Amino acid sequence: MVLLNWLIPSYSDPAMFFLMGIPGLEALHLWISIPFCLMFTMALLGNCTLLYAIKTEPSLHKPMFSFLSMLAVIDLVLSSTTVLKILSIFWFNSREISFNACLVQMFFLHSFSTLESTLLLAMAFNRYVAICKPLKYVTILTNSVTGKMGLAALARAVLPVIPLPFLLRRLPYCRSHVISHCYCEHMAVVKLACADTRFNNIYGIIVTVFIVRLDLMFISLSYVKILRAVLSLASKEEQLKAFSTCGSHLCAIFVIYTPVVLSSTIHRFGCHVTPHVHILLANFYLLFPPMMNPIVYSVKTKQIHDRVLLLFLGKSF
Repeated sequence: MVLLNWLIPSYSDPAMFFLMGIPGLEALHLWISIPFCLMFTMALLGNCTLLYAIKTEPSLHKPMFSFLSMLAVIDLVLSSTTVLKILSIFWFNSREISFNACLVQMFFLHSFSTLESTLLLAMAFNRYVAICKPLKYVTILTNSVTGKMGLAALARAVLPVIPLPFLLRRLPYCRSHVISHCYCEHMAVVKLACADTRFNNIYGIIVTVFIVRLDLMFISLSYVKILRAVLSLASKEEQLKAFSTCGSHLCAIFVIYTPVVLSSTIHRFGCHVTPHVHILLANFYLLFPPMMNPIVYSVKTKQIHDRVLLLFLGKSF
């Protein structure tokens, strides 16, 4: 791995950090950028198409599609915040990032990742009400309630992340200012501090455990109740029809949480896994869900499928 320490002066209040990209694979950056750019382009086109389809089709102005619009916006912000800088590193060797820009990128990365998890929980609640309390669905999930749930999810995601930039700003950085990553991630910045960082570490763990893992637990609980309700239906046809309405949401959960679980497992048990594998997985987490979510919902949701076909082909099937 190329070290830049000798280029960078040691001082406690850095004006600039240097992103390494993918350490150990610098010679392949240009080649790696090709799938990254393709995935990013597909994510932009897919999510923008999804938002346009939902906005222009009155029949899609329902709570489920409002949540889906929020998910598309989150995917656009998450991918744009990080991938543009990653591609600039790969294409132009533009490794510099100011300390303030690094903190802003980190804030958007962690807050919108948390918001994505919280929104999946809101969507699980939407499916629970639709299947377990169908007669009350319209009265429970009104447009007003959906909007309030979106604002509550935003507050729940943003408020716990607000302290992170301030906690990092108070730390002295008298070691290397080289971040062995493609973007500014909380723990990657914490490792550069030459001070006691236990509070930062503990706070980061608390946010992860009590938000993301709690979301996953409540999503699982929702689907246990949904499964019980579906199995209580009289005929197999009714059961399949009821459960098929959850297909796209289940696929979205799988797409979003699989890279997280995989990365966490490798971090915990993969002692001999090289650093570039961890970084590639982290980038995969940022690119794969934004690319796949529009595809999943366009294929699995008939209303969106028909609307997208109408937009591109001028007809529906």
